[in-house]
Amino acid sequence: MTSTTAPERVSVNDVVRFVLEIFAYISLCLWGFINFDLPWNIVVGIGAPVIAIMLWALFRSPKAVFQMDPFGKAIVEIAVMGTAVFAWWDMGQIIVAVIFALVAVTSGVINGRRELS
Repeated sequence: MTSTTAPERVSVNDVVRFVLEIFAYISLCLWGFINFDLPWNIVVGIGAPVIAIMLWALFRSPKAVFQMDPFGKAIVEIAVMGTAVFAWWDMGQIIVAVIFALVAVTSGVINGRRELS
């Protein structure tokens, strides 16, 4: 006898959060390659997104290796998204940084309220 479980529903906010994650990783990669001189541009351009991906996979993803409470997850999310905002700010793209920050905060608050309920 097989047990059937209902598939998880994917909300609009889940899609927005996925796009934000990908955008954060690309932002960190661009920041590293654009803002640093050789050889540091290679180190930061590859290292920053790899560290962000590892943090997200270990602590924040739905199938995270280490289970944390919602507040710990929020700290990891703030660190990753905040670093991406800083990257855009440091590249002189203030408008992109502010828009990304507003969307990330809004999405994070919606997700946090869902996790706490």
